[in-house]
Amino acid sequence: MLPALISALLTLTLLTEAFRRSGAAGRAALRCAAGYFAGSLAVVLCALVLAAPARAERIRDLATVQGVRGNQLIGYGLVVGLDGSGDQTTQTPFTVQSLESMLTQLGITLPPGTNPQLKNVAAVMVTAELPPFARPGQQLDVTVSSLGNARSLKGGTLLMTPLRGVDGQIYAVAQGNVLVAGAGAAQGGSKVQINHLAAGRVPDGASVERAVASPFLQGDSISLELNSTDFATAQAVTDAINDEMGVGTAHALDGRVIDVKAPTDPDRRVRFVAQLEGLKVASVEPPARVIVNARTGSIAINRTVALDAAAVAHGNLSVTITSTPMVSQPNPFGQGQTTVVEKTDIQLKQEGGALMKLPAAANLADLVKALNSLGANPADLVAILQALKAAGALHADLEVI
Repeated sequence: MLPALISALLTLTLLTEAFRRSGAAGRAALRCAAGYFAGSLAVVLCALVLAAPARAERIRDLATVQGVRGNQLIGYGLVVGLDGSGDQTTQTPFTVQSLESMLTQLGITLPPGTNPQLKNVAAVMVTAELPPFARPGQQLDVTVSSLGNARSLKGGTLLMTPLRGVDGQIYAVAQGNVLVAGAGAAQGGSKVQINHLAAGRVPDGASVERAVASPFLQGDSISLELNSTDFATAQAVTDAINDEMGVGTAHALDGRVIDVKAPTDPDRRVRFVAQLEGLKVASVEPPARVIVNARTGSIAINRTVALDAAAVAHGNLSVTITSTPMVSQPNPFGQGQTTVVEKTDIQLKQEGGALMKLPAAANLADLVKALNSLGANPADLVAILQALKAAGALHADLEVI
């Protein structure tokens, strides 16, 4: 490409010289230079187009190192200092039980038969995620959610709460002021609320007390786990690693896991994984897929979906039930009573749909245009897509969630 650029610069020089000259000789030189410049420019443009890199993704965006993951923590605690928006203790007895247990541990014993009517205390569940390689003393954000019927946690303080893992061991302890991203007010039966008030966060509210052993430094290899199972992506990642770090460094175990040989020294292994995650992998065409949410009618279609020519007819079925009150009058000499009865009228209406032809669509834009031509609402499109898939006209995996 560099020689072509040099040639283009020389051509510009010839053009300048041609303009400086006069007469027939100048015009001839101008025509020669213009033709040469056009050819050189075409060569340069072709070289730039061919040299344009294909879209690539980093390995860190496609996969994670197996075993390097977070762990969920959970705990039960109390939030105090609420401005009358806490639990109604008559309806949430566990709040009172928790408060009495806490006071007992602090050396305070309530008289027998005491039933505190508190409005500034709320029972809460505290959750957090223990990140990989966390060490004692590290701070974590925690989420605090009301367990009872507290109206708001705004302005409250979370008391010391142990956070346990799935094995029952305590890995962190949380405490601090609860931040609620919302506001609300109520007066005289009227209520205004912005966002959710029964949950909040405590930034850096938990301190790690116990570390979790990691298998990262075990063995002479690491395993990369793709975010989604795909054999083409697994092969592309394997090829990229072997091209950069030597043949035999990586081999795919299946469509999701790739085994990679790694140094055993901790410092070298960290450096190796950092380099590994930064490698670029040529983007692989994703499988054709249509995701349908049957509850909301939402539809998501990726760009690899294709549609064969098909004909669709879809009609709406509606059922109308009307109840009309009527007076039932007994015979003049009868012993009956005048009563009000309900007369029910049921109407079934079937709106016939015309048979419409859907043209073949080879790309996403054509597919959207074809589906919009039906004029159907999202709920009807769900049924239409299912019918097209059953008829073999929709070339995609149809997933209903």
